Amino acid sequence: MNKIILNEWKMFFRNRFIIYSTALFILSLTAVVMLGVVQNKKQKIYQSGAQKHVRKQWESLEAMNPHRAAHYGSYAFKPLNILNGMDSGINDITGNVIKLEGHVQNEIVYSEASQSLTISKFGKLKSSLLLQFMIPLFLIFLAHGSLSNEKETQRLKLLIFQGLSLTKLTFAKSLSIWLYGIALLLVTIIIQSLFGENNLDIYKRLALITFSYGIYYYIIVSLTTFFSARFKNNISALSLTLAVWVFWTVFLPKIWGNTVEKIYPLPSRQEFKTIMREERSKGIDGHNPTDKRREDLKLKTLAEYEVDSLKNLPINFDGIVMQEDEEYGNIVWDKHFGNNYNILKKQKTLYQISGFINPYASLQSLSMGLCGTDMIHHQNFLKEAENYRRYLIKTLNDKHAYGGSKTGDWRWTVDSTFFKSVNDFSYDTPAIESQIQHYVIDFMSLLIWSFIVIIIIRFKINRDIVI
Repeated sequence: MNKIILNEWKMFFRNRFIIYSTALFILSLTAVVMLGVVQNKKQKIYQSGAQKHVRKQWESLEAMNPHRAAHYGSYAFKPLNILNGMDSGINDITGNVIKLEGHVQNEIVYSEASQSLTISKFGKLKSSLLLQFMIPLFLIFLAHGSLSNEKETQRLKLLIFQGLSLTKLTFAKSLSIWLYGIALLLVTIIIQSLFGENNLDIYKRLALITFSYGIYYYIIVSLTTFFSARFKNNISALSLTLAVWVFWTVFLPKIWGNTVEKIYPLPSRQEFKTIMREERSKGIDGHNPTDKRREDLKLKTLAEYEVDSLKNLPINFDGIVMQEDEEYGNIVWDKHFGNNYNILKKQKTLYQISGFINPYASLQSLSMGLCGTDMIHHQNFLKEAENYRRYLIKTLNDKHAYGGSKTGDWRWTVDSTFFKSVNDFSYDTPAIESQIQHYVIDFMSLLIWSFIVIIIIRFKINRDIVI
């Protein structure tokens, strides 16, 4: 088998078309990866500048009432890691900035794609586009005639008469072309490693990315080689392989995606906001002194401090009301945003299951997930941003309630020293070990597909192939 693979590679290097194509691919991959790295670094610089600017504004706030500062709010920026330049996933659509303020849980905004005039079906040119579409397509063109050419020239009969197993020949042909695809993949990974700012987690993610793409390439090459052996001429083998590839990459994702949305539909934006507004109105209104729920809280607080009027309270009742208002709002946000997140998780799981009939779906899911740009990582960021929002607003309300002011004294203020003492928002992309369980289905589907193609070649070649 080693001799067959070596002979195939010798033939590759004798073919000028393959040499020129390889050079073009390497140059393209190098350029795209470099541009992705440069763009990613620029975005990180802009984001870092914006974060520092927002923090400086917060620390430089003029003396004001803490609750007024809660309405002023702050911003959380979704961090970028170096792999975002490899596969941007959903980041260009979802946005990367969220405002954090009192009384409301905002949605993330300012997506790069929403401000772009050059949105296309495939999005921006990333190395993932070349790895998922161009390289597999090139491997198909290399593999589709690997055995049918041998049959047309009658060389296959000669090899078999000399004692070479057709199964062994098919595996060798597949491996030789697969190794070519792996070489192009490794070029991308190495360039990404050399020019990016890496750490141990990034290297782990890159290793898993290499593993995922490697399995997918093997599936593509092996099926193409099998079709090449199965049919008498190149055109038939190529036509069927391209039909399967187009079905996997274009039609099935769209069909399955629409089906998933029908099975687990998300509420409309208007319906979502209306229901939340209605439920939110059932809680304490921190800005309505005649609200009955506020009156009940007042009686409870007076009894707790054993006084008969708000003016005798040693604390500021207004701050208590504001925080109680926030606590009820948090329950509403958790219910409705949590319901949406659960629906999205169900959609993702159902879409991942399609990997058992479409390995491209599994590769796409793994590519985004391992680069930290899929819905799982996005929801993790939103959760941490919301936790910080609650910490921020509670800190301000507690200062309003227990900082030394009296009930009704809305002119009471705190200076910038207090605002500087409030911790800034900090978020790092979670380590892949903590997220890997979300992609078990994807890894399983790719491995199952690889076993299927091995079994097909092992047991179907000698039985069904007409030489």
